[in-house]
Amino acid sequence: MVQPNWADLTGGYRVPYDPRAVIAKLRLEPLNPEAWHELWNELHHQGDVGEASYAVVPLLLEVCEGGPRDWNFYGLIATIETERRRSGNPIIPDWLSEDYSSALQQAKALALSDLATAREPLMVQSALAVVAFACRAPKIGALLTHLDGSEAAGLLDDLRS
Repeated sequence: MVQPNWADLTGGYRVPYDPRAVIAKLRLEPLNPEAWHELWNELHHQGDVGEASYAVVPLLLEVCEGGPRDWNFYGLIATIETERRRSGNPIIPDWLSEDYSSALQQAKALALSDLATAREPLMVQSALAVVAFACRAPKIGALLTHLDGSEAAGLLDDLRS
């Protein structure tokens, strides 16, 4: 991966954000809740993402591919994928495009593997969203990313009517 100048990359608040210290924490403890909380907080905000949000995806894959993984890994990638399509968010920079695409495909392979044993609904939903995005079905991916349990129950009730 091309090493970006993190001082120039912004996160969800449209201010520079360097996630490398948090990524280092995840290398030691992949399920560290404080680290995941910071990444969620800094990399997207009310639909906004930035280049740092995109640049963290290959780093997350590098850190989490050996496991363990939970819904945060898939959920954050799916959220970034959803929001990068929103008007006003930057496009993926050319220098990152290949690494980002490769990381998304590798995340899909991990998701398909994890789905074989997943039992937690949020893990299943987040992993399926990543699979949808990697399979070029962004509307399905976005739907899975934003659908909460009560909305899903409402849709099922509507279908039964």
